[in-house]
Amino acid sequence: MASDAEAPAARAKKSRKKKDPEGRMSLGEHLVELRNRLVICAITIVVLSVVGWMVFPWVFEALKAPILAGAEDTGVEALINFQGVGTGLNVRLQLSAYIGIILASPMLMLQGWLFLMPGLHRNERRYALGFFGSAIPLFFIGCAAGFWGVTQLVPVLMSFTPDADGVGQVIPYDQYLTLVIKTMLAFGIAFVIPVVMVLLNFLGILSGRTMLKAWRWIIFLSVAFTAVMVPTPEPVTLIVMSSAIAALFFGAIVIALLHDRRVAAKQGEDIPDDQASVIEDAVEPIDDTDRTEGTGTR
Repeated sequence: MASDAEAPAARAKKSRKKKDPEGRMSLGEHLVELRNRLVICAITIVVLSVVGWMVFPWVFEALKAPILAGAEDTGVEALINFQGVGTGLNVRLQLSAYIGIILASPMLMLQGWLFLMPGLHRNERRYALGFFGSAIPLFFIGCAAGFWGVTQLVPVLMSFTPDADGVGQVIPYDQYLTLVIKTMLAFGIAFVIPVVMVLLNFLGILSGRTMLKAWRWIIFLSVAFTAVMVPTPEPVTLIVMSSAIAALFFGAIVIALLHDRRVAAKQGEDIPDDQASVIEDAVEPIDDTDRTEGTGTR
């Protein structure tokens, strides 16, 4: 009887998976965790898209304001067009999804961080955590700057419509919405790129001196990007916006140079111009806390 009672416990103990001392996972386990992360991201986007559906009237009025301002400045009659019977519903669904994705971006980055974190060393975790911690607010600041750029861009584009009798401007709202989203994403990505540069430097891929050599291109691209995305006639807006973007890039260069100098002083040698600082990538022992941190599956 005792042997019969002990048999199930022995089989359960035998079938229990042993934890890898180095925190490694099989391909199947990685795929299962990736699926779980994607499900969480999808649920977050759906929930926040419902929020976007509810705030659609307010967002619609905010997006309509640049068109009304352009019509008032140019004196040309502007009409927002919803072509087709179901276009209104499609536009509302599309805008709600955009709002959901933008609001869910912190969760998307967090899930990406939790998926990658167990495979990183402790120093790499600090770098990646700093990247996500600074990239999220900068992305939202960039999106806000992009929307402000739209408010400046639309009146300028509408000013090219001839001011003549019988001439008006019919604006398909779906095309206008695409313009707004692309502009906001372009500025959001532009504000995050300097953080990516710092991360590459901390990972030993890109040196600060190499970044500094491209300072002329940084200034030129900052001005060109602002001139294309925010084509305002006054030079003040161009100078302020391009200076803000260039300042982010030069701030990233300063941080990279300081990091290279600190690493060089620690190593007791100078770093060549074409070589990035080297981080310590020796394999570190991973205890139970490191394996289970953030996921519960490691």
